[in-house]
Amino acid sequence: MNLLDRLREERRMRLKGGIYHLTQIKLCYNSNRIEGSRLTEEQTRYIYETNTINTEDGEAANVDDIIEARNHFACFDYILDVAEERLSEAIVKEIHRRLKSSTSDSEKDWFRVGDYKAMPNIIGDRGTTPPDKVEGAVRQLLLEYSQKDTVSLEDIIRFHHDFESVHPFQDGNGRVGRLIIFKECLNHDIIPFIIDEKHKNYYYRGLREFKDTPGYLLDTCLSSQDRYKEYLAYFRLPAPGRP
Repeated sequence: MNLLDRLREERRMRLKGGIYHLTQIKLCYNSNRIEGSRLTEEQTRYIYETNTINTEDGEAANVDDIIEARNHFACFDYILDVAEERLSEAIVKEIHRRLKSSTSDSEKDWFRVGDYKAMPNIIGDRGTTPPDKVEGAVRQLLLEYSQKDTVSLEDIIRFHHDFESVHPFQDGNGRVGRLIIFKECLNHDIIPFIIDEKHKNYYYRGLREFKDTPGYLLDTCLSSQDRYKEYLAYFRLPAPGRP
């Protein structure tokens, strides 16, 4: 049984403690934490396993952090459902819609949950694609990506950089982008990976300097891939056919 089939099977079985369970928690915690969530990994696990939140010493938990954790679990299930489909605008937008639904952002008319941004945004101090040019930029990215005869890890990472440079949504771009990475690795028989929030500075540097030094981002992703290989070995699962 390959990794995608095992993830789907464990989801169907509602199996606790397997690779599906672990991936849900690790991917959700680290991806949200990179974007500023204050939930701990243990709190994320608690939300996943019990649908409740455990706080210590009366510390308040941000409601959006909790909602987005639960939404992220749903996003992961969605990418398992569409893992073998060609990446499309509809899939990208649906991931965003599921991620941001019922958050405080979704109450803002201009925010456009599940649709492209209405207002300009930046990454750090760098500009991104203007709202009126986003649709064309995303379609061009998807077209060029879909025309590849064989998709490699490097192709997926390059797509990720280009997607984040466009920054098509008002918020949630990083998490949508990292879910796309996982989906595309599953689709193209490549070992997937989870960027550890402890390595976010290396990850950000890799994105920022990708055009001049693509190896920074590639090395960060390869290191993360090595960690996921350890999970596969622990659960006695064969690694996908390509590194």
